[in-house]
Formats: sequence, C-alpha cells, structure tokens
Amino acid sequence: MIQKQEITLRPLSRGFHLITGDIMRQLPPLPQTGLLNLFCKHTSCGLSINENCDPDVRTDMETIF
Repeated sequence: MIQKQEITLRPLSRGFHLITGDIMRQLPPLPQTGLLNLFCKHTSCGLSINENCDPDVRTDMETIF
C-alpha cells in the first residue's frame, strides 16, 4: 500500500530545528512496519538525522556549520 501526504512546516529561523513532532502530527496513521520517505521541496533545506540523545548534538552541528 502506498500513501502520499504533503506536509507544510511553519517558517523557522536559520539554524537547526527539531521537526519530528511537526511531521508526526501531520502524518496519517501508519502501519507498524514499512518504509517512510520524506522529500523536501525547498532547495536550501537539508535534513540531518541523528539520535538526538545528547542536547549538545545541535550545538555541535551549529558550531561546525
């Protein structure tokens, strides 16, 4: 089964932002197993996936970039 859902995020300032909650709130109910593909239409947007277990990760990423 294939589902397609367009998600709109609120405007955010420059920097690194946690958007997991925003995306999860806009997704339809999902099956227990499967594959989720996210496509970002904005050309200057990048997606960084990390474990987020340490709050210093965002600080380190902002320092590097």
